[in-house]
Amino acid sequence: MEFLELARKRRSLRSYKPDPVENEKLEYVLECARWAPSWKNLQCWRFIVVEDPQQKEAITTAFSEKNPGRKALNQAPLIIVLCAVPSESEIWEGKDYMMLDAGLAMEHLILAAAEQGLGTCWQGLFSEAKVKEILNVPEDVRVLAMTPLGYPAEERNPRPRKELSQIAFKGTWGEKL
Repeated sequence: MEFLELARKRRSLRSYKPDPVENEKLEYVLECARWAPSWKNLQCWRFIVVEDPQQKEAITTAFSEKNPGRKALNQAPLIIVLCAVPSESEIWEGKDYMMLDAGLAMEHLILAAAEQGLGTCWQGLFSEAKVKEILNVPEDVRVLAMTPLGYPAEERNPRPRKELSQIAFKGTWGEKL
């Protein structure tokens, strides 16, 4: 599958089949995340794979009851929790490269999952303190995001995107490409 086709195919899913994810596919998506670029090649990211139903249920309590992604976390066979070690990154001129690096790794994972026929849904609105307690994450490590991982129980159409002319400029801001 060509990259553009994969990028267009990928969707945030909130409904999953109970079918388990094969270890080979799980390792593949994590391996793809491992090869993401990072500031000074420091690779600050860490991933926790959660499959225990009680742990998954506990994690959902870190989300608002109004958050529609909460149900998906329990429904999918796995949750991948994205963590980052701040001491393995830097803030330079006000830019927090830890956030960028971790985001790149998660995007690699999400696209690799789509390539493997798996669904994901980036989740970021949760109580970090609660998740750290549930998963025994060290104090000096951040919990930044998570995604359910499993086989989609639904198909969704691509969402609209801004035109390239609205987001890409040539030479200076606002100049047509």
